Amino acid sequence: MEYKKFKVAFIGAGSVEYAEKLMYDILSVPEFQQIEIAFHDIDKAKLERSVALCQRDIDENKLSIKIEGTTDRPEAIKDAKYVFNMAKVGGLKAWEYDLKIPLSYGLDQCVGDTLCAGGLMYGARMIPLVLDICKDMKMYAAPNAMFFNVANPLTMTTWAAAHYGNVPSVGMCHGVGIGHRQFAKVLDMPVEDIYITCLGVNHMGFYTEVKTKDGKNLIPMLPEAYAKHPIYGELEKARRDMLDWFGAYNSEQNGHTTDLVPWYRTDPRTLPDWISYYHVFGGETNGYFGMSELEQKLAAENYDKRMQSPGLIFDPNKRSTEHASFLMEGLELNRIYRGHVNVVNNGSIANIMDEAIVEVPVYADIHGLNVPIYGEMDTAQAEVVNRMVSVNKLATEASCTGDVKKLYQAMLLDPLTGAALDPRAIRQMTDEMLIAEEKWLPQFKEGIQSAKKCIKQAKAEGTYIPTNPNYKGAAVRDFPYEMYKE
Repeated sequence: MEYKKFKVAFIGAGSVEYAEKLMYDILSVPEFQQIEIAFHDIDKAKLERSVALCQRDIDENKLSIKIEGTTDRPEAIKDAKYVFNMAKVGGLKAWEYDLKIPLSYGLDQCVGDTLCAGGLMYGARMIPLVLDICKDMKMYAAPNAMFFNVANPLTMTTWAAAHYGNVPSVGMCHGVGIGHRQFAKVLDMPVEDIYITCLGVNHMGFYTEVKTKDGKNLIPMLPEAYAKHPIYGELEKARRDMLDWFGAYNSEQNGHTTDLVPWYRTDPRTLPDWISYYHVFGGETNGYFGMSELEQKLAAENYDKRMQSPGLIFDPNKRSTEHASFLMEGLELNRIYRGHVNVVNNGSIANIMDEAIVEVPVYADIHGLNVPIYGEMDTAQAEVVNRMVSVNKLATEASCTGDVKKLYQAMLLDPLTGAALDPRAIRQMTDEMLIAEEKWLPQFKEGIQSAKKCIKQAKAEGTYIPTNPNYKGAAVRDFPYEMYKE
């Protein structure tokens, strides 16, 4: 066996569980067990914990790799062939602003990490870092190094890297695969017997093909199968409705779905009809944020137990469903891999703009990533996707150029924000989000000063739109997160 020699850099590696999962997958490929690995994070304490846990796994497998842990990003990226971005700029505090400021205006989000007011501001925080990573890659990384983006909002950050950072870029999300496995459960079939094609953008694609290996179309079976399923019949109410309207199941779980279209979360009286309280992505108000707070606490408590137990044994048959290691196998070892990832469209979907970042099946082999031409999507499905594409384009341009007016326009045109709020409220809400998140938004320095003046003037003149910071939302549970069930 010939070992491959290359370096992988993980930016934002203080996220212990994700760093360990991605590293486990990569090092479970025997040919990759002599690569170099660098972990970077701005939080030295988190970085040291992550390095210690992952090095323990490496040592358990008797490999000679020593993880380079550094707070110096260029040093981590130096000579790397693959650079993972897994950072989360602003952490939970910024995410809290993303959700609670809009909620005080009556804009009720479940996740807020893709579009809607929260997702757009999240992207604004992430993009300066992404552009800095790309700059470092061009200066220090190996020739033709690839940017592997696993950070949300995936479309905006990958768009920024591909079109403004000008580095080869791929965005990776496991959402399409979750839907694939869900089909197997509701249809009571082995997942390997179900073939799928999903077209669209991250968190809003449509499964245009769900069939058996011999070509039998399974889509007509889905409505009844979901309606009868004891878990997913309740959990996926909005997605079942989307299936009815658009003739195809969409790619992201229920709560995400309700954030990304203008018809489920605009009326607080009917919102509870479309959600479930028994899963973090069921659709409850700020649901994913609350669960993430709990998960962060539990992860910290679990760390010491993990360090006292034996390390994980690398096994190629026990890899996660993350795409990265399989893509790398294709690119490095010519083991052809078909996976749904995020790439520049370039005509792959004919009725989506060429520059858009689309989520489609691609093939990875020693020649690179090969993106097939899929033709036109169904008109109605494409319209749902194109609404998101236009907002992603505007918001990405805003953050890459510092043009704050485009950010306001993106907020206004966002499917849910524009449907839920008056234009004056959208402007004031955006001003307040910019002010609250100022320290993470260097590109909008001038715009933030203007926002401060506008808020001050509105309060002085009595034109400030009243908000309700105590509003909890229209879909709030009355039992603890620990009771979530799958």
